[in-house]
Amino acid sequence: MDGVGKKKPAAPAPLKGIRVIDLTRIVAGPYCAMALGDLGAEVIKIEHPNMGDETRAWGPPWVKEMSAYFISINRNKKSLTLNFKTPKGIEIFKDLVKKADVVLENFRPGTMDKLGIGYEVLKEISPGLIYCDMTGYGTNGPYRDKPGVDVIVSAIGGLMSITGPPEGPPVKVGVPLTDILTGLYSFAAINSALFLRERTGMGQRISINLLAMQLATLINIGSNYLIGGLIPRRWGSAHPNIVPYEAHRAKDDYLIFGVVNERMWKSFCTLLGIEELKEDRRFVNNTERMKNREALTEIIDQKLAEKTVDEWIPLFDEAGIPCGPINTFDRVFSDPQVQHLGLVQEVEHSLYGRVKVIGPPATFSESEIRIQSAPPVLGEHNREILTGLLGYSDEQVDSLKDLRII
Repeated sequence: MDGVGKKKPAAPAPLKGIRVIDLTRIVAGPYCAMALGDLGAEVIKIEHPNMGDETRAWGPPWVKEMSAYFISINRNKKSLTLNFKTPKGIEIFKDLVKKADVVLENFRPGTMDKLGIGYEVLKEISPGLIYCDMTGYGTNGPYRDKPGVDVIVSAIGGLMSITGPPEGPPVKVGVPLTDILTGLYSFAAINSALFLRERTGMGQRISINLLAMQLATLINIGSNYLIGGLIPRRWGSAHPNIVPYEAHRAKDDYLIFGVVNERMWKSFCTLLGIEELKEDRRFVNNTERMKNREALTEIIDQKLAEKTVDEWIPLFDEAGIPCGPINTFDRVFSDPQVQHLGLVQEVEHSLYGRVKVIGPPATFSESEIRIQSAPPVLGEHNREILTGLLGYSDEQVDSLKDLRII
């Protein structure tokens, strides 16, 4: 509140005034563009006039004709359809680039160059442009032309080899994590390039690929191999370097906890009523507990079976040991902390009414970060962008539509 008792006006969103031309589809690129839009950027999503982003059709479930999948990663965007197989479509795109700060694309390597709108061409049109290309395996090398699919990259990059039960087959992560992380790293890289441009006026090209991102996120597992020569195995929910640190079944259901230091180990033994294990040579430190993992797991399981998950969690919390239930989604969205954070929001869609989405995860002390608009219908903003931004008349827009350019 200011001196006269009125609430201070919120500062502008951090990226207000930045315009992004988003040519991406599926997950990684749209997730990046959505994050930019969350922070205030104007995002113009360019799609093929006939089908648009493939995830529009990835249902059910649906909200009318729009898939829940598309809704999850395409808020805060305007949809413009353009046919890049026509000279006029290319001309319109170039005109947009002149008014843009960022171009984001995830075509196969070389596609933009073949269309005559690669980075070398676009930087002549807009020298301060930040151009980010996202590929599966990089813009050159033996895998250059392989399609970039999250689950395939997670297999080639090692993630699937360490995911799943110890004696079972490899499994994929429940969400396309490599795509999402690639989107987030691209988001950070674009913001860094914008910051540099603010100081120097210099635009530049950013290249990021799913395989590089996958390896970069292996952290300790990758380091275990590079330093110790250890080929990791699948551990289920267990941790390869810390014991105990995994899911266990209580009397009624599963919970998960992690004992990350020796002080916590002693508290854990007291909590479970297994004081004698503090001095047991098999478990005296983490190195020994790793050697005797199976014996310790058996003891823990026997003790945890004495109480329910809801009985155990307050005890773990009181002892300062990280712990939580393994929630199904009905419990996730009814969780009191999730509700307190206000992450589930409703936005008004122009055709479909109110739609529930998961909102931005970050808050700013001075800037208001909020969902600006619902995910767009294919081509919803054609007329607005062409008349308002590029100065076309309504008659010209109608002609572009008749010629199937939009």
